[in-house]
Amino acid sequence: MKIVEQAPSVKGRAEWFTGDVWFDVIARGEPPSRLRVNSVHFAPCARTGWHRHAVGQTLYVTEGTGLVQARGGQVMAIRCGDTIHTPPGEWHWHGAAPDHFMTHLAMWEGPDDGAGPETEWGELVTDEEYGSGAAQAGVAG
Repeated sequence: MKIVEQAPSVKGRAEWFTGDVWFDVIARGEPPSRLRVNSVHFAPCARTGWHRHAVGQTLYVTEGTGLVQARGGQVMAIRCGDTIHTPPGEWHWHGAAPDHFMTHLAMWEGPDDGAGPETEWGELVTDEEYGSGAAQAGVAG
């Protein structure tokens, strides 16, 4: 057993996120484990771009109010204590509500060695998509 030294917080890349997003790596999965866990902190209106995970992803909201959507699905409001599961390969996005910060734990597994990328990133969620989704979910600012 060991206490793992915490790495500095990392600013989310502009190619993958809109707005102010920071994350802290909690677990990087030392072999044979492939588990990844990040604590992700979103400022109001901040969000991921469309993306998908090879082996799926689970989110656990630890504070605030946010939004999540699977491609082609309804935008849903998420709140502290909610757990969201995204199956392998499903395109989705998630982020903070317009007038709230939101933090979640993001948990996923890396694929088997040589089986492709853990996460594939697509286009950013536009302000129009985000605004209409927030209104649809009942959390418009």
